[in-house]
Amino acid sequence: MKKSKIVLIARSAVILCTFLLVLGCEKQDVWRPGKPVEKDKIKIGVIYPNRIEEKSGYDYSHYVGITEMQREIGLRDDQIIHKTNIYEADPGTTINAIRDCIKDGANIIIAASWGYMDACEKLASKYPHVVFVHVTGHKSNRTNFSNCTGKTYQARYLSGIAAGLKTKTGKIGYVAAMGKENSEVTAGINAFALGVEKANPKARIHVNLTHSWFDPMGEEMTAKRLIASGCDVIAQHCNTAKPQVAAQDAGVWGIGYNSDMSKDAPKAVITSVIIRWGVAYTNIVRSVIDGTFTTVPYVGSIEDGMVGITPVSERLAAPGTDKKIAEERERILSGSFNIFEGVIETNDGKHVGEAGKPFPEDKIYLSDWYYRTVVEE
Repeated sequence: MKKSKIVLIARSAVILCTFLLVLGCEKQDVWRPGKPVEKDKIKIGVIYPNRIEEKSGYDYSHYVGITEMQREIGLRDDQIIHKTNIYEADPGTTINAIRDCIKDGANIIIAASWGYMDACEKLASKYPHVVFVHVTGHKSNRTNFSNCTGKTYQARYLSGIAAGLKTKTGKIGYVAAMGKENSEVTAGINAFALGVEKANPKARIHVNLTHSWFDPMGEEMTAKRLIASGCDVIAQHCNTAKPQVAAQDAGVWGIGYNSDMSKDAPKAVITSVIIRWGVAYTNIVRSVIDGTFTTVPYVGSIEDGMVGITPVSERLAAPGTDKKIAEERERILSGSFNIFEGVIETNDGKHVGEAGKPFPEDKIYLSDWYYRTVVEE
C-alpha cells in the first residue's frame, strides 16, 4: 500500500474517532453556557469533608440542603452522588472524588467546604461542560466555576443579642475553628460581638481556637476551658455540637451553629445560627436547568430566607429576648441597619470603616481584625 493511502486512512480514522468522542461528550456533558438542561439529565456530585450520619453540624446542614433542593426540584435519588469524608487538606483526594463524580455522569459539582476551592479552580478548566459550585470561597471564572455563601453575620448578630441578655458573668465563650487569618470566622465573631454589645455593653467575647474545622475532641476541650475560665454562654464556629454538649454538662448555656443544636443539648441551647443551604442549591440548580446559570456568586441572606436563627427557647432565654431580636431583625430587613457601618474600634486600638457609611461586603468578608470587645485567649 502506498504511503499516501496509509496517511489518508490514518487521517480518516483520527477524524472518525474525534467525531465519536465529541458525540459521546455531547451525550454525557449536556451543559453549555446559556443552554437549558433537561431536568432528567441533571446529575449532581456533592463533596462533603466529614460524615453526615451524626444528623447535626456542618456536613449535615449541607445534606439537608441537598435533600431540600432535590425534593423542591423533583430529582431522583440516582441523580445525586454523595461523597463523604473527603479530607479537604488533601488535594489529591478531593480531585479524585470530583473526577469520580464526573466519570459517573455528574454535570454539576457542589463542593461543600472552603478547602475544596483550589481543586475546583483546577478542574473547572479541564471540564468546561461541568458546572462547579464551591461553598464559601471567593474564586471563580467566567464560564463554569462559581461559589455561594450566606450573610451569616446577620444571624450571628441576632444570636449575640440572645447571648448578651443571658450571660450573668459577662464572659461569653466562642469556640472558633480558625483565627483572624480566616475572614469568614472573623466576620461572624465581630457581628456576634456587636449583637452582644447591643444587649449588654459590659460583656466580653472570649475566643479560643481549635485550628481545625472538624475536631470533636478539640471542640469539646476548648469549650470546657472557656467554661472553666468563667464563660457562662458558649457560641461556636466549628463543625460539631460538642461545645453545646459541654455547655449542657456544665450547667451553662449555648448558641449553636449550622444545624438546630437544641436536639443535641436541649438544656443549654438558647438558639442556633443556621444557613438553609437548600435555598442556594435550589436556585443554582434551577438556573442550570433553565439556562440562566452565571458565575456571579450566590449570596443568601435573611431577606431570602437562607440565613437565620432557630426559634428562641422560651424556657432558657432571658425575658424579652424574642422581642429584642424581632426589633433588630426588622431593622436589618428594612435596610435601615447594616450591622457593620461607621467607624469601628478594633481590639488592638485601631479603627476601621468610614463615618456614616456601611462597610462594603468585601470589607466584611475580608476582615482580619476583631471588634474591641473580643478577647483572644
